Amino acid sequence: MFNQLTNNDSILNQLRADCENCFGLCCVALPYAKSADFALDKDGGTPCSNLQSDYRCGIHENLRAKGYRGCTVYECFGAGQKVSQLTYEGNDWRDNPASAKEMFEVFPIMQQLHEMLCYLYEALRLEDAKPIHRDLQAAFEDTEYLTQQSPEAIMNQNVPAHRATVNELLLRTSELVRAKVSNKKNGNRKKQNKIGRGSDLIGAKLRGADLRGANLRGALFIATDLREADMRVTDLIGADFRDADLRGADLTGSFFITQAQVNSAKGDMKTKLPLSLSIPDHWRKEG
Repeated sequence: MFNQLTNNDSILNQLRADCENCFGLCCVALPYAKSADFALDKDGGTPCSNLQSDYRCGIHENLRAKGYRGCTVYECFGAGQKVSQLTYEGNDWRDNPASAKEMFEVFPIMQQLHEMLCYLYEALRLEDAKPIHRDLQAAFEDTEYLTQQSPEAIMNQNVPAHRATVNELLLRTSELVRAKVSNKKNGNRKKQNKIGRGSDLIGAKLRGADLRGANLRGALFIATDLREADMRVTDLIGADFRDADLRGADLTGSFFITQAQVNSAKGDMKTKLPLSLSIPDHWRKEG
């Protein structure tokens, strides 16, 4: 069962956004405020002015240039197509206005569940987490079951409680994976050992820092200089990389980092990413 689950390309596809099979839910259900990430204010449940009748984005190729950088770093983890095609069986909100509000409430809950599925699936593919693969697989299957419920059942789920259970397994995974990294650090060891889970490093100068094997969950790297930093085998779940400078940084073997996080940062062709992630287009253009 484990090999079947971890070598199934269809699961990977289910955990990635498929806008062709979504009713533009992120462009309608979610609110945003005018800022560096969005050109205008928008209320939740109101369609973005750039959303076309076919649910495509009218400025998709120029989102960053048009002031919608936030759209380029959002990830639904496949929740959009799940809600559109499974939960609501292909019935869109335009033709079925009576269910629109409910659909928009279900979507962010589904997004949270799919995010958990994404992390659990990654954990299952990590050889170092093999001692807890059975527990991870059970959690994956339980979470998938929750995503297949009716809209009413989905809205009544205790998502925080389920997330706490999943998070405990992800923490155990992190410890197992990072344990293989040597504790030996370079000359900046004393300073760098203070960097860890939830650290506020906004604007910090960490060029060339040795962060190997660190637990960097939820760390704030906003506008942080991480050029040429060694971030191999680090736990990066929830780390905020908005405008962080990752040029030349080495993130090989880092885990629980998403494409959306990478998209929010600056980097270049010398930045080393996990194999599951791609160099963002704006890195190529700006580099």
